[in-house]
Amino acid sequence: MAIAIESGATVRIEYTLTDDAGRVLDSTEGRAPLTYVHGRHQIIPGLEEALTGMQAGDEKQVTVPPGDAYGPVDPNAVAEVPKHAFPPDALQPGTELIARAPDGGTRLITVREVRADSVIVDLNHPLAGKTLHFDVRVVDVAAPA
Repeated sequence: MAIAIESGATVRIEYTLTDDAGRVLDSTEGRAPLTYVHGRHQIIPGLEEALTGMQAGDEKQVTVPPGDAYGPVDPNAVAEVPKHAFPPDALQPGTELIARAPDGGTRLITVREVRADSVIVDLNHPLAGKTLHFDVRVVDVAAPA
């Protein structure tokens, strides 16, 4: 009997993520499937909710609005950082970097502007404010331990 995706299940999925214009933003094609534990907030809430109850072999197209993905763009989520804190090859508007937060976690930031002694960075996730479209296939579901 096939196991349905439920809280605590270990799930492997293949997916292609596109934006409203149909541009591919991410995909597992040519890579190993994404593995996560359902209900542990390891993937965006809208996708996790849509996968609940699916079984290995099931396929689905899922549209996730910004509120159930990376949230709206926060125009105040910017910071000014001393220029010396950046590697020289990152001093270009549009460069995406991984920054370590004070709590030890990491977050993706984007260089918005390079000034004489500082750099203005955008702290919004690059996919904030975007509606995300997933073509997803469940590869495997392991029952909760």
